[in-house]
Amino acid sequence: MSTITFVTGNKNKLKEVVAILAGETDGKSNVGKFTIVNAALDLDEYQGTVEEVTARKAKTAAELINGPVMVEDTCLGYDAMKGLPGPYIKWFVNSVGLTGLVDMLYKFEDKGAKAICTFGYCEGPGKEVRLFQGVTEGKIVDSRGHTNFGWDSIFEPNGFNQTYAEMDKSVKNTISHRFKALDKLREFLLQQ
Repeated sequence: MSTITFVTGNKNKLKEVVAILAGETDGKSNVGKFTIVNAALDLDEYQGTVEEVTARKAKTAAELINGPVMVEDTCLGYDAMKGLPGPYIKWFVNSVGLTGLVDMLYKFEDKGAKAICTFGYCEGPGKEVRLFQGVTEGKIVDSRGHTNFGWDSIFEPNGFNQTYAEMDKSVKNTISHRFKALDKLREFLLQQ
């Protein structure tokens, strides 16, 4: 069994990623010949597109871990703002809060948004970074549901009348932007 280190200190994110990658039912953190572990690393916050940010994080993490890693970058982009706040959503949440994020669109009729998740996988120092991206379209709504997982309570995916925060995890974990990206990553890992 080979080990891949998922770079996160966020226990909620780790649980969700392992549940999607390994399957909710087995309770293990195995995907094919790989075991997923985690490590909290203090990586620089790079600027650029989500793809550039993810690739740089993966390269840096692979050097620090000296082995296979996966990193994630999640964006929330408003259609009316041409994709902003995008990869800087974490800082917007910390600065203006969920109400502030909703209020950013008060002058816009278009409340559409895209939730984008990009996973980067790197086998080790000096190796190529492979990117796996998932996108879920939806809209920004007033906060509904729990508020302990980023911006989940203000994002309502198209085709649903619940925010991510209101959804049962078993439903969210089959439609989310993270699921779509991890589904591609799982396929890649199972072929290795």
